[in-house]
Amino acid sequence: MNVDAIDGRSLDAFEGFESEGQEDKDITEFELEKAVFGDQAGFHEQLKEHGISRDNRNQPGIIQRDVGDAADDLHLLKDADIFIIDSGQNVRNFPLAFPLRERGSSSDRSEVAWHDSDDDHVMVSLQNNPRLRKLRNYEGEDLVSGNEYTKRLRRQFERLYPVPDWASRTRDHKHQNSNINRSLNTFHASSQDSSSEGEMSVDSGGTSVPPLAKLLQTPGAFVQAKQHIVTGKRKLRPEVIDMQRTKDVGSAQPSAITSLDFHPNHPLLLSSGPASTVFLHHISSQPPNPNPLLTSLHISSTPLTTTVFQPPNGTKILFAGRRRYFHSWDLSSGRVEKVSRLYGHQQEQKSMERFKLSSCGRWMALAGSPRKGGGVINVLNAHTMQWVAEVRVEGKGGVADFEWWGDGEGLMVIGKGGEAVEWDGRQKKIVGRWVDEGAVGTTIVAMGGRGGGAKYLGADKWVAVGSSSGIVNIYDRKSWSGSQVPTNPKPTRMFHQLTTPTSHLAFSADGQLMVMASRWKRDALRLVHLPSCTVYKNWPTSSTPLGRITALAFSRDSEMLAVANEQGKLRLWEIRG
Repeated sequence: MNVDAIDGRSLDAFEGFESEGQEDKDITEFELEKAVFGDQAGFHEQLKEHGISRDNRNQPGIIQRDVGDAADDLHLLKDADIFIIDSGQNVRNFPLAFPLRERGSSSDRSEVAWHDSDDDHVMVSLQNNPRLRKLRNYEGEDLVSGNEYTKRLRRQFERLYPVPDWASRTRDHKHQNSNINRSLNTFHASSQDSSSEGEMSVDSGGTSVPPLAKLLQTPGAFVQAKQHIVTGKRKLRPEVIDMQRTKDVGSAQPSAITSLDFHPNHPLLLSSGPASTVFLHHISSQPPNPNPLLTSLHISSTPLTTTVFQPPNGTKILFAGRRRYFHSWDLSSGRVEKVSRLYGHQQEQKSMERFKLSSCGRWMALAGSPRKGGGVINVLNAHTMQWVAEVRVEGKGGVADFEWWGDGEGLMVIGKGGEAVEWDGRQKKIVGRWVDEGAVGTTIVAMGGRGGGAKYLGADKWVAVGSSSGIVNIYDRKSWSGSQVPTNPKPTRMFHQLTTPTSHLAFSADGQLMVMASRWKRDALRLVHLPSCTVYKNWPTSSTPLGRITALAFSRDSEMLAVANEQGKLRLWEIRG
């Protein structure tokens, strides 16, 4: 077979096939192509309809953009081509006489990631639309460019919705914790790496977190609270009280809130619970963000029971759970220290979850572990954390509760059987013993009405004792002194409003109110007027959203009442009188 002949025939056949496949387009196909893609003639017709053609480029109203310097040709332009008159429309197309600045410069890249060229062609009137007038810098301002309009919208949005923590950028790269990208809204730390975004587990050596000193010292950051006690400025009437509910403090926390405390000087509210997190809120009703969260501190694997500010200045926060240690957080320096041992008393102090600080801030009382036939209270120096003394209570069941005197110089301790002792810290001895009348399983004790001076034992006028039956006895300590403590005093009033064990008792700083509550029944809270010892009838009502109460506290100026429940909600009421 002749290979060349075969190849030649194959090539001829392929070329014939190729020529046969190229057919001329018919009229229908041309019309379809013109309708879809258009043609050159149609393009020029469209230009003519808009008054633009190759011959009228130099006509008035058509602005040319040359690649050269356009400023040299300004004298060729008419005033109508450069200036516009606001006709009442909010947005108007505005042709530019100058070429746009070339994008991609270093300043542009640092400001925005994307630019819309249409923003450079519009002018926005801030006068005609009432909704846009809040964007003005001064009253007579009207027209702004599209770029400026975008900036002002962004500024207004950030005023209403502050930049969240995850979107904030680190501004000080030289700081030792520059990897921690946080603002003042949240503070976290980690046990293994202080620059990681996780929990903070404080070791025995201590850990530093961002301090609140700058926040607390910022002029105008907080409205200074009234100092401690408000006396003689208002008198509350009995039986009827005006309670105004305010905005809830923050959103629901991840667990029940078991501890609340107000700052002695600033409008700050401290809260914590089994979620192992300490929350610090600023109490402010100013919109758009009332009662904002200032900071939070998480301690890994430590469900918290007690969290308090250290009086009298509140520069430290002490918190503890059912552990053999507690923590001290210095707000000025941001340092968190761990106190893990009580030398010589380890067997008696197996847990530090129950502690109370004296009003003077010098002493700290820790409830020791229950022992057969009684209980013990260990007293520490609140500044050095050194053991100072102990108070032993004899009785079945051990210590039920304890409370510092109003002057901070002594301690009242009561057992579960109702036996109470008065311990003087100056003499380091018990100066009085008495028994609660009709005590059946004492659960809690509280003291208030401070400011009596030498008239009352420990400068307290009232002492209230709660029991497992729900009955609350209140005693007037007016006639009590260090040498004349009655053995079986008669209560001024017995309150039977609670039917489940009393879990919370608190006095207002001015001594005109007492609140009692039980966590074992929903909405079980009552407010008592002092000195009449009458229960208010109009509050709380059946519609007051209390829930199962787990913590409560009065503000230091006696004008606010905070109530927390087991759903993690923290509600606030203003006491108006």
